[in-house]
Amino acid sequence: MRTETPQPIRLSDYRPPAFLVDEVHLDFQLEPNATRVRSRLTLRRNGEHAEPLRLDGVRLKPVSVAIDGRPLAEDAYAITPEDLTIASVPDAFVLETEVEIDPEGNKALEGLYMSGGRFCSQCEAEGFRKITWFPDRPDVLARYTVRIEADQAAFPRLLSNGNLTQSGALAGGRHFAIWTDPFPKPCYLFALVAGELDELADSFVTMSGRQVELRIYVDPGMAQRALYAMDSLKRSMKWDEETFGREYDLDLFMIVAVRDFNFGAMENKGLNVFNSSLLLADPETATDFDYERIEGVVAHEYFHNWTGNRITCRDWFQLCLKEGLTVFRDQSFSGDMRGAVVQRIKDVKALRARQFPEDAGPLAHQVRPSSYLKIDNFYTATIYEKGAEVIRMLKTILGAEMFRKGMDLYFERWDGHATTVEAFIQCFADVSGKDLSAFFAWYEQAGTPKLEVDAAYDAEAKALELTLSQATAPTPGQPDKQPLPLPVALGLLDLDGEVLSFRQEGTLAPATEAVVVLDQARQTLRFEGVASEPAVSVLRGFSAPVRVVSAAPAKHRYVQLAADPDLFNRWEAGQDLARDLILARAAGEPDEVGEERFAEAMGRALNDQAAEPAFKALLLSLPSESDLAVISAPADPAAIREARESLRARLAIHLGDQLRRLHGGLQEAGEFSASAEAAGRRALRNAALELLAADPRAINVDRAVGHFQAAGNMTDAMGGLAALMLMGGEPFEQALTAFYERWKAEPLVIDKWFAVQARSPSEDALGRVLGLTTHPDFDAKNPNRFRALVGTFAAGNPARFHDPSGDGYRFLADQILAVDGFNPMTAARLVEPLGGWRRYRPELGALMRAQLERIVATEGLSKNVFELASRALEG
Repeated sequence: MRTETPQPIRLSDYRPPAFLVDEVHLDFQLEPNATRVRSRLTLRRNGEHAEPLRLDGVRLKPVSVAIDGRPLAEDAYAITPEDLTIASVPDAFVLETEVEIDPEGNKALEGLYMSGGRFCSQCEAEGFRKITWFPDRPDVLARYTVRIEADQAAFPRLLSNGNLTQSGALAGGRHFAIWTDPFPKPCYLFALVAGELDELADSFVTMSGRQVELRIYVDPGMAQRALYAMDSLKRSMKWDEETFGREYDLDLFMIVAVRDFNFGAMENKGLNVFNSSLLLADPETATDFDYERIEGVVAHEYFHNWTGNRITCRDWFQLCLKEGLTVFRDQSFSGDMRGAVVQRIKDVKALRARQFPEDAGPLAHQVRPSSYLKIDNFYTATIYEKGAEVIRMLKTILGAEMFRKGMDLYFERWDGHATTVEAFIQCFADVSGKDLSAFFAWYEQAGTPKLEVDAAYDAEAKALELTLSQATAPTPGQPDKQPLPLPVALGLLDLDGEVLSFRQEGTLAPATEAVVVLDQARQTLRFEGVASEPAVSVLRGFSAPVRVVSAAPAKHRYVQLAADPDLFNRWEAGQDLARDLILARAAGEPDEVGEERFAEAMGRALNDQAAEPAFKALLLSLPSESDLAVISAPADPAAIREARESLRARLAIHLGDQLRRLHGGLQEAGEFSASAEAAGRRALRNAALELLAADPRAINVDRAVGHFQAAGNMTDAMGGLAALMLMGGEPFEQALTAFYERWKAEPLVIDKWFAVQARSPSEDALGRVLGLTTHPDFDAKNPNRFRALVGTFAAGNPARFHDPSGDGYRFLADQILAVDGFNPMTAARLVEPLGGWRRYRPELGALMRAQLERIVATEGLSKNVFELASRALEG
């Protein structure tokens, strides 16, 4: 039984650092099990006080401590498992320490560890304290000089932040490298990589004419698979110059791919470290989704150079200041690269799949949290994706030109500093002259607002009264919610799908679109000059992260599905229609006439020659089971799945001939292209096949088998395998075997093999997953492999995870507890599927809660898992 209760860290308790560090000199003598780290810190007291010097340090074996060159007696300092304290120090001094660490034994993948025979570091958020004693907080910025020494044969490349200033051979087969970073940075941006790596080299000329050397380091033999990442990097650099005026500042930019990594990637200054799954790609081993992710993540980490590195967070409560802003920037980049509408739909789908459930459960928290036990637990969809939506709303309210001025002021005012969300918002208030104090509530209030829309048309007066109201349900610790400023973009269509003009009350000129900022609980708007009964197209472009509830009849949604000029809302209309049909059937009230009408409308949409294939592919995708579960609480996962599959089957049968023609007509020959256009065609072809899988007749099974066997790229191979997985049976088993034999030497591809089985809808899905945990290729110590199997089953197979026996919950709890022993960060991220226990049928919720109670009661549980599991129970 766990007896201790960790104490939270609170934003309200923030105090500036007692000591500042101006210069850091680190010397690494690299050995896998006994690395020596010598540190020389130039420190000074921050203000007038007499506090002792306290430095963070975890799992460090002390060797020596000295001040200004004089070794300290053992009674002059105190060492605990978490810190080094020196009671009496001068106002300004040089602290020299030496410690020994064990990278090979570091399975938590924080600090300095070994991956694939190479040294690698990960210091965000609090990993630097596992390397040496230091004030491990983001508001201590210093200039770093790093010397690395290692065996030359085993570790031929020695990399760190900044510019390489010196290197050479040493006696005994060793060599060294010295790196200097001229820009002050917090310690979480420190990076070190050493080992055998292939190099892909290129260069980029900045807008001021400087040449920057670009290097990507990968496993030997993998350099060609980094070509797309390099291309993405160069496009990111150019885009940031053109869109935000941001130029890269060092002479060298490096990226390293590693196999074992808790995150997707890390923006260490000048030396990004990437999970290899988000860097390496070629047509044979990577899907179009992988290419998209590589492009987006390379951009994200590069954009951090200014929004995260040059300007960083004062404290970890300000995490959204760098992450939400940088996600907004990478989404904007991806929209420019791949089509704004398609990218927007994908971003919103991800938001609804990850963040909306978070907001609807016990783990709901503000975009800027007010307290935490472990900051690692707040690298969440709320911080990232909802944080990006907040930035997008700010741009919508201010307009593109004023938003850019605010960003320019932010870069000018805060370059080289650690700052806060308040300081960021103030820049936009200053350039616009607007009072943005109410907008700040988006950072402080958790939960997803519900936006209700009620329209009343007066045919005689040719006027529309539109009543908008908002409400946010209570969330843990926040029972009372205030209205938020919601930018609501809208337009009107007549019932033939033609655009209607209107005059908003108080204006003279007619318009076809408007953006209304709803900042009250309820507001009625009057639009005049509306020629006929309108279908209201509300929240265009998903202008605010809310759930819309409307009493508009289905015929209005069909008008939007057919003709809304806002393509996001055209897609949204299809989602709304499908959602209502699925939930009606799940509740025992099927609307078969409505289902048939929906199938006919989807057929017409597929025949629209003006629509891009990528957009059509998204139209064919129904709302996910998880999204439907959030809407329909208390949810019955089995009923939702059965209802959703029923609608899919109706679509597959009704559209069968059309889908098969579409599938056949989109088959491509010739060289693979990673372009957005080619990816869109493959997406539509695979979406057609996936829908046909809902009608597992021989004609469709044979088509899926042929698709899989003829696949000339990984996108089509996985499309065929996924369709066969949905159909099940011997064809799927044969395809699985063939896939494994073909790709068993490719770890990233075998991750896909594990994941596709974890999503299987078959009744023996959990048994299959349990069997795979004993497969020779399964390694729970590798986060990619663990997430591919366990994470996919828990988050991506709702009906089987929520089996009435509770076996799925027990399996997940077993896995969380097993992995928590060596990698708390990865373990904690899997608590979320159990956290929504209140949203499900009471008998399911009780079983989920029982596993959370079991987890919390476990002796020796990490702070990471304890925090999330205990919060899940309290919610």
